[in-house]
Amino acid sequence: MSAVLIDGKAIAAGLQARLAERVARLKAQHGVVPGLAVVLVGDDTASDIYVRNKLRASDKVGLRSIEHRLPASTSAADILKLLDRLNADDAVDGILVQLPLPPHVEPTPIVDAIHPDKDVDGFHIVNVGRLAAGRPGLVPCTPRACEILLRSVRADLAGAPAVIIGRSQLVGRPMAQLLLRADCTVTITHTKTHDLPGLCRTADILIAAAGRAELVRGDWIKPGAIVIDVGINRIADAGGKGRIVGDVAFAEALLRAGAITPVPGGVGPMTVACLLENGFDAACRRRGLDPAAI
Repeated sequence: MSAVLIDGKAIAAGLQARLAERVARLKAQHGVVPGLAVVLVGDDTASDIYVRNKLRASDKVGLRSIEHRLPASTSAADILKLLDRLNADDAVDGILVQLPLPPHVEPTPIVDAIHPDKDVDGFHIVNVGRLAAGRPGLVPCTPRACEILLRSVRADLAGAPAVIIGRSQLVGRPMAQLLLRADCTVTITHTKTHDLPGLCRTADILIAAAGRAELVRGDWIKPGAIVIDVGINRIADAGGKGRIVGDVAFAEALLRAGAITPVPGGVGPMTVACLLENGFDAACRRRGLDPAAI
């Protein structure tokens, strides 16, 4: 029996359609159009594609997007000056600095310079703390996307044994916090973990975010488990052409999992949708409004 495909594109399209309606209500009721500033430093091709996709999606739902493209030679000091101006600009509700930055720029001080209430990526240490403490804040987009995709096939996650492969600050750790908040029983695994395949076989929910192409084999998956594949890896096929695969051996996993996200077309589109939702939420909270009420 083949697993159910969790269609991230379709679910993201639905979220964006609902968000467009909420943005229109926010403008009609309060005269507010959320402003999202995107900062791209350098000419990395993948980053350029990501930024264009985010800006296009932002415009589609009615957010006002502001793009800042800086040369790769831009100093950290100049980036920080730009962020100071954006933090002080009341028309800017969300700020996104596209990663990775050029090698000469240390990312942590840049991320920490964004006002936490405008940190739509959810990477600022204040938002990390808010998530850990269970307080309202801007949640990292990819983990939030994973949670929405999970709930599309299993609304109540309480009690479910969940295994996360990867402990990064961007995905693994905040994902664990979200699953704990949903009353899952969570295990985080990493490069020092013993018997990773055996641990994976205990999971009703398996989140693969290791950054290693097709690491998770079919026989690692508990029959009927929900598998969320966060990985995006480019590999060469037999003909020498590149193709994108996830961290899960998809064809094998289809035969064991109950539900699974494809790569591409799974977590990626939802991550962009969650970024836009964070921009909307930031605009509301900065004005003392409850996003859920709009």
